Amino acid sequence: MNTKLTLKLDEDVIEKAKAYAERRGTSLSRIVEGYFAGLTQEEQAERRPPGVVGELAGLLAGLQIEDEKEGYAEYLTKKYS
Repeated sequence: MNTKLTLKLDEDVIEKAKAYAERRGTSLSRIVEGYFAGLTQEEQAERRPPGVVGELAGLLAGLQIEDEKEGYAEYLTKKYS
């Protein structure tokens, strides 16, 4: 659902932003929406642990993993059979 938002900005900034949007063939509203979306994504990314752990967080979400002991027992059986 789209909702109207009113912003008060410097007139010169608005004119430059409109020209920027026109050069890129998009609307100023779409640019602002993309900017806000990026801000909120960065905020969510900041909640993740840093480094590799953060990159892997949620990778296995929803994946059904067999019982660890059964899986390991099966591995050992195959390995030493």
